[in-house]
Amino acid sequence: MQYRAIATDLDGTLLRGDKTVSARTRAAIDAAEDAGLLFIVATGRPPRWIEPVVEQIGHRGLVVCANGASVYDPAQDRLIARTDIAVDVAVSIVDDVERAFPTAVLGVEQGMVFSADTSIEAAGSPQLGDLLLAGLRVGPIRSFLDEPVTKLIIRLPEDTQPGAAAQVQALVGDRALVTHSTTETFLELSHPSVHKASTVERLLGEAGIAPAETVAFGDMPNDLELIRWAGLGVAVANAHPILLAEADEVTASNEDDGVALVIERILAAG
Repeated sequence: MQYRAIATDLDGTLLRGDKTVSARTRAAIDAAEDAGLLFIVATGRPPRWIEPVVEQIGHRGLVVCANGASVYDPAQDRLIARTDIAVDVAVSIVDDVERAFPTAVLGVEQGMVFSADTSIEAAGSPQLGDLLLAGLRVGPIRSFLDEPVTKLIIRLPEDTQPGAAAQVQALVGDRALVTHSTTETFLELSHPSVHKASTVERLLGEAGIAPAETVAFGDMPNDLELIRWAGLGVAVANAHPILLAEADEVTASNEDDGVALVIERILAAG
């Protein structure tokens, strides 16, 4: 198969544990682009967290952010597409979540802005000071629901047992898609029509590239649709069990240049 595009997750996949890109991985990305492959980042990160990665891998076009809910152009430092949860829908979800999970801390990504409910202060987040310095707005969660929501965050207590994502998905139904990129104590809700695969498909389709011509890499449940969609779906060795079970192939871990190994093999095969 002649592949024409690469789509990859960042944290736990392309990036090492210290959030750096290895020299080998950077060289593999460069070689892939030199060979004519289109390289797309598809991450759960909000666009405001992309710049440190761009500094390491270079400005390589558009970045799929917030699990597919937005598309960011680093060169222009602006969002060029957003698919949001409508205000009335977001309010109804918040109402239901607060009733079902009274100890949850809620937050919202709205484009380039992140806001959290005042309960984050009582929850004693160890990162609160850093988040405030980075521009986090803190206030009653409904005070921020006067505009659409790109991503709704639900932070649950640390002793939350596996299965929370399924419980929240059952609660919200078809109003949002629930996923997670870390543990199930940190759930991410987006518009039900979007995930990484849907947005990557649209961008690659504009370039005339089909799913079968795409290699995708991931490590967590928010990569599942992308791994299933791509012609070659690859999980890194440190991936969540659901990714390991669904992937076409398992490569080395993010610490051992798993993404680079696959890219090098594909390029060598011509």
